[in-house]
Amino acid sequence: MNSVELLRQTLEALGQLGYSVRQEWLDGQGGGACQFAGKKWIFLDLAWNVEEQLDQVIEVLRSDPNADQLCVSDDLRKLLGVRKAA
Repeated sequence: MNSVELLRQTLEALGQLGYSVRQEWLDGQGGGACQFAGKKWIFLDLAWNVEEQLDQVIEVLRSDPNADQLCVSDDLRKLLGVRKAA
């Protein structure tokens, strides 16, 4: 599976976990995940290439305690290193 498709899937997975995604030009500063006003956000820097954005999103997904509850493809599940929920 290519990086663009994986990024698309990871962004959908963020939505499943309640994240709002902002894709902004941040001049290479990176962005990241945060929470404010009771809502989870991730800011992706459009100055970064697809692989860098994908790495950032995967890091956020891996750190979320509910990642094992995601409904994602087997390829993405392996990349995240999470097991299927029973």
